[in-house]
This record gives sequence, C-alpha cells and structure tokens, in this order.
Amino acid sequence: MLRYDVIIVGAGPSGIFTALELIRRNSNKKILIIEKGRRIDQRHCPKEERKVCVSCKPYCHITTGFSGAGAFSDGKLSLSYEVGGDLPKIIGNDRAEELIGYTDKIYLEFGADTKIEGIGHNEEIKDIRRKAIEAGLKLIDCPIRHLGTEKAHEIYLKVQNFLLDLRVEMKFNKLVEDLIIEEGKVKGVKIADSKTKNEQGIIYGDKVIIATGRKGANWLKDMCIKHEIHHVAGTVDIGVRVEVRNEIMEKVNDVLYESKLIGYPEPFRNKVRSFCQNPGGFVSQENYDNDLAIVNGHSYKDKKSNNTNLAILSSHNFSEPFNQPIQYGKKVAELVNMLGNGKILVQRFGDILDGKRTWQKELEQSNVKPTLPDAVAGDITSAIPYRPMMNIINFVKSMNTVVPGFASKETLLYGPEIKFYSNKINMDESFNTNIEGLHCLGDSSGWTRGLMMASVMGVLMGRIISEEK
Repeated sequence: MLRYDVIIVGAGPSGIFTALELIRRNSNKKILIIEKGRRIDQRHCPKEERKVCVSCKPYCHITTGFSGAGAFSDGKLSLSYEVGGDLPKIIGNDRAEELIGYTDKIYLEFGADTKIEGIGHNEEIKDIRRKAIEAGLKLIDCPIRHLGTEKAHEIYLKVQNFLLDLRVEMKFNKLVEDLIIEEGKVKGVKIADSKTKNEQGIIYGDKVIIATGRKGANWLKDMCIKHEIHHVAGTVDIGVRVEVRNEIMEKVNDVLYESKLIGYPEPFRNKVRSFCQNPGGFVSQENYDNDLAIVNGHSYKDKKSNNTNLAILSSHNFSEPFNQPIQYGKKVAELVNMLGNGKILVQRFGDILDGKRTWQKELEQSNVKPTLPDAVAGDITSAIPYRPMMNIINFVKSMNTVVPGFASKETLLYGPEIKFYSNKINMDESFNTNIEGLHCLGDSSGWTRGLMMASVMGVLMGRIISEEK
C-alpha cells in the first residue's frame, strides 16, 4: 500500500512551492506530487516547427506538465499584494507583502532576472495616471519581475531537478480521478493513466493538497459537488487579446512595462481590466482538454516582435437561477471556436465599429501584422455576448485616452480569451477546508490569479505543514 504524509495534486507553482518550502524547512515529510502531464524537460509544443496548432492529445503541452502553464507563460511575477487575486483577504495585506518578498528571493536563487520593471519614472507614471483618471480608469502600480517565456522554462527546470534530487517523489502522466473521503476526512486519491485512462489504484495520504490550477477548475468543481466541499460560485472573465504596434505602446512599455488598468464602463458597469501585457510579444494559443482553443500571450527575454499584446477581460458573476460561470465561459469559447473552425478568431477594431467581419486580405494590408500566424480572420462579435462585447469596446475606447492610437481601426482583437477561475473554496487562514486534511491552493482554489500569488500560497502551505506536530 502506497502512503505519503503529503500528496500534492498538480505540479503548478502552488504545489511546487509547497514542496519547496517543506524542503527548505528541513521537513521529514514524505511528499508525492501527482501531475497529469510530463516532466518540464519533456514538454514541447509542435507548433514551434509546424507553425500551426495540431491539438495535441491527451493534453496541451503549453498548459499541462511540471509548472503548469507557468513554464510557457510570459513569466511575470507581480510584486504587489494588490495584484493576483484575493489571498490577502485570508492572510492580510502585510503578511501577503512579506511572503511576496520571500518568494521573490527564491525565484532569484533559481535564476530569475534581477531587473524589476515598473519602478522609477515617477513623473511619467503621474502623467499616465492623470490620463487614466481622465478616461475613468484606475491605474494599479505594480512592480514586475519579468522571467520571460524561455527563461521561465529554465527556472522551473532547475526547481524540478532540485526537488527530484532531494527525493520528492513525482508521478507524471497520472490523472487523479477521485478523492477518497471517509467520515469527513480525506484518506487519499484514486489515480489513472492520463493517456489511457486506465485505473491504477489508490494512493493514501494524511494530507491532500489540490493545486490543479485554472486547467483543473472544472474537475475541482465536480469534486466539490460530489464530496460536499464547501464553496461558492466564482467569477468568469470573458475577453479578447488585443494587439497593436509597439510604437503605440512605447511610453507605457518603457515606463511601466505592464499597464494594469481597471474600469467600469457604461452602460453595464461591470469590472473590466487589462491583463498580461507583453511588449514585443507574441499572441499564442493554448488548448483545453475539451478541445477549446483559447488565446493567450507570450513575451520572451531575447526574441521580440514589432507588436505589443494584452488581454482585456470583462468579469461576470452569476447567482439565480444560474450559477455556473465555468460552463458559461466554455459555451462562449465554443461559439467563438465554431466561427473560427476550431482556430483562434481575429478581427480589426475598426471592422467591429463598422459592423462587418474582417477578411484575410484586409489583415495583409494593415500596419499591424498578426503574430499568431494561424489565427482566422472573422467576426468575434457574432459569438461573444452583447454585454461583455460592449464592455470590451467601451474599455478600448477609454484606453485610447491613456494610449493614443490604441483604439485605431487596425488594432487587432483575438478571441476567445476566457479565464476559468475555479469556484472559490471556503477555507480558513491555514487553508483548511471543511474536509479534514484537504487543502486547496493557487488558482484552483479561486483565491489567486497568476504565478506570484499561487507561489506565495504554496510557501505558506509548506510553512503550516512543517510547523504541525
């Protein structure tokens, strides 16, 4: 019978940093990490050679494997407690800030760039903020440590090998099918081969930590319903990835690197925000297990394009009679994918305002050349619902006050960009759920968004476990 002190489901940042902190605190706990995908050194996206997405099965290598989507993201570490979700509501702002500093030093130890973006330039930042206020937007100051897509891969490879060298056990290509819960206490997990889906038995553990990331949001929702894990419906972000020439974003890129702006545009007053800005970056595609093609963005340290891309996301919550935000987001994504014949759709902003679709020949005549070569020119507005689409359009217009030229006719909008945040798990400050021994971390918990806060949550989980008798 296989038994461990700590079973970590998912090898994303929160799970990784739980194990890392336990090691750093000389814990003698027997740790197992179960990961649906491959080791990081065996992860590879065929699109690099083929130039088109081939919809890898049984999972997308960009989103699944050691370090999760983090290894193939643009690799930004947000160094402010005001960015990255609601974790400070559980642990407090001061503690969150302290843990960010501690976690940031760990990334530096494994080779993160020492340069911090978005500091200094006080007068220029004041000018950007003044324009944001004029546009009815709020600018969030957030220093950023940019790892870079290719460098993030190198850093997480070092972390993986460090943990393996210290005998943290890892089972790759294994799927956790179910949690074993008896009389209100977690006992272990039931696993299967992630490729064949053949069952491979039960692994027992005193503690089970779910750290499945955004990719595991739907699975965790099912577990919550099946095992009566207390939770509330979360938020879904419906949006697009915007791409403009670097010349348009030059000042913001140089001063802030990433402009985090929040607005509540008329007529609906939903929260809309900019997210994941990539100067000189590349628009990318990632696939979910149900064959959804979702747009994202990458930014490399060395390889640069002529464009800057960023997400614009409209946040939505539901209550009665419908309270399934993840399902709603999936339906929207399915509609956009349908119009793109399974590919990412791209449309010029001017064509949206003119009430027409975009044609490929029009993209070829534009100043802004798409960095996602297999995106399909079409009509995003035929698939994204009226409310989020109007929110996005009005936010783009507001952004034009902050960044003149942002709302030009040639600005590209790619879709769908959907953020499937998990239902928010009810937990105390030690991340205890109503099931004894069961904890939920990172984006899968619904409490964090992004690399840094997920990593911080893992660090704190590691400290809590190490201090238990």
